[in-house]
Amino acid sequence: MFPIKSIVQQGQVTDMPINQEVAFPLPGMVLLVGAGPGDPDLLTIAAYKALQIADVVVHDALVSPEILALIPASCERIHAGKRGGSPSSCQADISETLVQLAKAGRRVVRLKGGDPFVFGRGGEEAERLVSEAIPFRVIPGLTSGVAGPAYAGIPVTHRDVNANVAFLTGHESAENSSFLDGSTSSRIDWEAVAKAFPVLVLYMAIQNLAQVVERLMAAGRTADTPVAVIRWATTPRQQTLVTTLGEIVQDVEVLGVLPPAVIVIGDVVRYRESLTWFPDETLQKSIS
Repeated sequence: MFPIKSIVQQGQVTDMPINQEVAFPLPGMVLLVGAGPGDPDLLTIAAYKALQIADVVVHDALVSPEILALIPASCERIHAGKRGGSPSSCQADISETLVQLAKAGRRVVRLKGGDPFVFGRGGEEAERLVSEAIPFRVIPGLTSGVAGPAYAGIPVTHRDVNANVAFLTGHESAENSSFLDGSTSSRIDWEAVAKAFPVLVLYMAIQNLAQVVERLMAAGRTADTPVAVIRWATTPRQQTLVTTLGEIVQDVEVLGVLPPAVIVIGDVVRYRESLTWFPDETLQKSIS
């Protein structure tokens, strides 16, 4: 049974079970589930329960082995990973797989690294399910853009540094990205972002890092701006590189830092020196 839900009736709190017909994944239902950044201890209770009752789990490449190990042996697993530069499933095929599994009466969990609706294309999958009249639910997950910096000892907000933070993708779709198709179009106003947000958190930016850095510096961000790159965040494989905006491209190349990684740009990176608590493999460089 899912947890007891508290409701207020005439000023008093009353506990009642959540309606299982709504909360449980029924045959023919798809749950879009966030697996979080990798540490199984950060998986939500709702996500764990969904995995235990699913008939089939369709998971992406960023779901950690530790979390995949929580899936019962009786549950079918389907790998539907999407990794830039590597052979991977196309989004249309993934959505079609979800549709066909649900129409076959399976209890389906679509397990996605981080949160399904934070650069995870969960919205597109939900739209496809709606178009086929397939019931679905969303179980949010902890996004790596918050958890990764936290595990690296970097608060994405600090009252002495910033009152806002921008979460951006460095990997736009081909029809909207100057980085992928060679055009000048982009949905991100890099000049406005660089000026308005003291702290930037970038997802999926390693492949296009040189172009991102060029745009930010052209918009006025200085070469000595602190930057952190956090790879395989929250897992025993976590690596953290601390550098500057002017040196990050060269450092990433020389040190061989590959995706998946989140990048933090701004003075909050300086707090890593005093707030480091997680035993990651540090590739940190000193910041003047």
